[in-house]
Amino acid sequence: GEIYNFRQLRRELEHRGHTFSTATDTEVIVHLYEEHGPRCVEHLRGMFAFALWDERRRTLLLARDRFGIKPLYFADIGGRLLFASELKSILQLPEVGRTLNWTAVSHLLAFLTTPPTDSIIEGVQKLEPGHLLMASPGKGLRRERYWEVCFEPDHSRSGEDFAEELRALLKESVGLHLVSDVPLGAFLSGGIDSSAVVATMAHLTTSPVKTFSVGFPDQEYNELPHARLVAERFGTEHHELMLEPDALDVLEDLAWYLDEPFGDPSAIPTYMVSKLAAEHVTVVLSGDGGDELFAGYDKYAVEGRQRRARFLPAPARRALGALSRFMPDGMRGRNLLRRFSLPYPEQYLDAVTFFRRDEQQNLLTPEVCNQFSHYDPWRAVDGYLSNGNGHWLSALQQLDLYHYLPLDILTKVDRMSMAHSIEARVPLLDHKLVEFAATVPAELQLRNGRTKHLFKRALRGILPDEILDRPKHGFAVPLGRWFRGQLGPVLRDLLLSDTCRRRGILNTAHIERLISRHEQGQQLDFHLWTLISFELWCRTFLDRPAAKPAGKFLRTSAPQAVRA
Repeated sequence: GEIYNFRQLRRELEHRGHTFSTATDTEVIVHLYEEHGPRCVEHLRGMFAFALWDERRRTLLLARDRFGIKPLYFADIGGRLLFASELKSILQLPEVGRTLNWTAVSHLLAFLTTPPTDSIIEGVQKLEPGHLLMASPGKGLRRERYWEVCFEPDHSRSGEDFAEELRALLKESVGLHLVSDVPLGAFLSGGIDSSAVVATMAHLTTSPVKTFSVGFPDQEYNELPHARLVAERFGTEHHELMLEPDALDVLEDLAWYLDEPFGDPSAIPTYMVSKLAAEHVTVVLSGDGGDELFAGYDKYAVEGRQRRARFLPAPARRALGALSRFMPDGMRGRNLLRRFSLPYPEQYLDAVTFFRRDEQQNLLTPEVCNQFSHYDPWRAVDGYLSNGNGHWLSALQQLDLYHYLPLDILTKVDRMSMAHSIEARVPLLDHKLVEFAATVPAELQLRNGRTKHLFKRALRGILPDEILDRPKHGFAVPLGRWFRGQLGPVLRDLLLSDTCRRRGILNTAHIERLISRHEQGQQLDFHLWTLISFELWCRTFLDRPAAKPAGKFLRTSAPQAVRA
């Protein structure tokens, strides 16, 4: 990790009489602990996962940063506390069994990731973001939350006042994240968030910022022209990579470095852009977090439009539900009718769920389904949406800050960047900036169906209008087209293989139906990618001792990438 305010903290601690032996940010944590005990984490601005042993009190402190930028796994086995930043490290110990956590499997199928507190392995847990874990001999384990974001809109301020403070906080945070004694650059997608970070970096540095982008020959998915526009505007030293579909060997590397099954295919371009960046720099800044803070996801606008369905009378809901059940799987409009038949918050959760509970019953064998028959993945998250206080948009943002952001976005960026030994920093997730964003009224975040209203207002005149006014793109991959083309055989080689069948987890007949529906044009690329990720993970970590794969699973050629 990295403590960005360590110099300020060091000066304060020296003023209090502390003597330092090194110039590192890590030593600051030890002296802070001497002053404040476990509450030392409240003074840190940064990303971190650390362990600190207090010999005098015979107490171990584990801590994870507020947003889960850095990972921390632990297991309490036979009176021993095991912990590591990677699951694969814990799996090296013979006392750790390789038994699947079936509720984590269900969560993976529903939301593409394992849950906030549990890993894919039974008995191995995750320390949640913003939490401490304290352990002492004979006293067991105690978990404690030390930070949480509260959405409390400040209606006394004007839009321009908010925009001015946003610009100041962004400048301060990026400045803190630029402190480095190694080469530094930035991921640049051409979206608003990464462009805002690059623009601020260019303002604060004297030499050209090194920027890194990836794209695809399929122009519907290619953001390179937008990244080039920003690079030219701010005079960056720009590097690009064009990705082709025959990057099959990378899939095995992903299974190893991701540590757990992971259903977001944007891990592929993240891995490749990290590889590109590693040829030039050791640290990169990214724009992750902006969509959660400033309401940038299209799903927020969709929910704003569809909320009127909440007021449908119960008989109308039942009629819509009955009609949807008569429609065959994959038929246009079936999912929308079923969704409108549900009450809130189930209606929203249905929209962001991939394999619903009934679909999981078809996908998995009966023996597996019996393992988690009482588990409902929606139950873990609907508390945020059922909260009657505050605005519905703030509830969705809070859910994503605690769920989607740490489990998907930050997991992907950390694992894929660390795979190439580079450090990815996230200036939009400085907690001071996040606490400010939580005071912005919802009507300044989402206005007339347009996302990121305040963020765009603050950056108007700084970023090109073409960047601010273009539709949101997202870090999408043309996976569906790849699966219908060159990658088609991979689906069958993996998911219909004897190896997969013998494992007795997936229902092969249902997988054949999924592949067939996808080949006929139904958008099931995320569903199929999740199953591929799960199968590759099983082969890497369940079927044999955890060791870096040597390219045995897939019959592939070397991955191809074309430099620009």
